[in-house]
Amino acid sequence: MNRIPTHFEEINMIGKLADLKESHYHQSLVLSSLIQVLIDKGLVTAQEIQLKSQELDAALTPNPIHPIS
Repeated sequence: MNRIPTHFEEINMIGKLADLKESHYHQSLVLSSLIQVLIDKGLVTAQEIQLKSQELDAALTPNPIHPIS
């Protein structure tokens, strides 16, 4: 069904996108803070985080020839 969205629907969609961007920023900030605290306390190293990220990316990437980045 191809219909032209109303101006209100477009504004609503833009608002939802802005909310998602803000949520993503806050989640990234919390994750980065948590990683830094773990590194600062000596519980993990930056290299361990990087290695685990690469392992998870490889496991979750459907086609290793064209990874998502």
